[in-house]
Amino acid sequence: MARDGQVSALALFSGELRQARSRAGLTQDQLAEKLSYSISLVAHVETGSRAPSLDFAARADEALSTGGLLSRLQPFVRAEAYPAWFRDWVEIEREATSLRWFEPLLIPGLLQTEDYARAVLAAAHPAAPDGEVDRLVSARMDRQAILAREAPPLLWVIVDEGVLTRPVGGAGVMREQIGRLIAAARQPKIVLQVLPASAGAHPGLAGQFVIAGFDGAADVAYLDNALAGQVVERADDVARVTLLYDILKAEALPRQASIDLARKAIERWT
Repeated sequence: MARDGQVSALALFSGELRQARSRAGLTQDQLAEKLSYSISLVAHVETGSRAPSLDFAARADEALSTGGLLSRLQPFVRAEAYPAWFRDWVEIEREATSLRWFEPLLIPGLLQTEDYARAVLAAAHPAAPDGEVDRLVSARMDRQAILAREAPPLLWVIVDEGVLTRPVGGAGVMREQIGRLIAAARQPKIVLQVLPASAGAHPGLAGQFVIAGFDGAADVAYLDNALAGQVVERADDVARVTLLYDILKAEALPRQASIDLARKAIERWT
């Protein structure tokens, strides 16, 4: 893929992968077997229709003896997969020691399953060209790596109860997604609270937001809308968003009651 005469990071990665595989005398099938990834994924990455994860790049480097080249290229591919207005927040998210997240409509992106994310992104981009939704899904899954690292951020999530009952992707997708949410909520550095429908009108009705906290640095907030997100750094504005979050936290169900409600929601999708 080229823009304004420049080769994209994804096109560069794809070309290097093809050349390295050819030098190693491997077919796509053989490389897929070595990487423990599907043949389809290897083919998509080589044609530039799927962005590789860091794990994919690291395994390919080892299998093809590329000296870490693909792992060095992957962060540039990853950054390119996000809209320009979202890239700053992705970096903030990676550096944060805590993330306080409110979602009135959807499961938070960091906790979405691949099938749920695909349904959400396909609906949000009805005119996307071939392969674009796949790239967006891959990028979203890649962001979740921050929760699996040695020192993950504290993730405190509040979701509206309607998130558990809104059909996204069908019953099977919802069962898997809510199961993933419950499993995440049992982890020591992830807190889930559900804001019950009985709360009525509340401060979160205006939309989704996230507050990123840091050790020794000021908090930063992120607000989302239908066109683009907004990173908020002015102290007074972040304080206003934090107040909204504190009110929502007080009105939401306690941790165990929230997990219990999520369990009941799975029954709806059985």
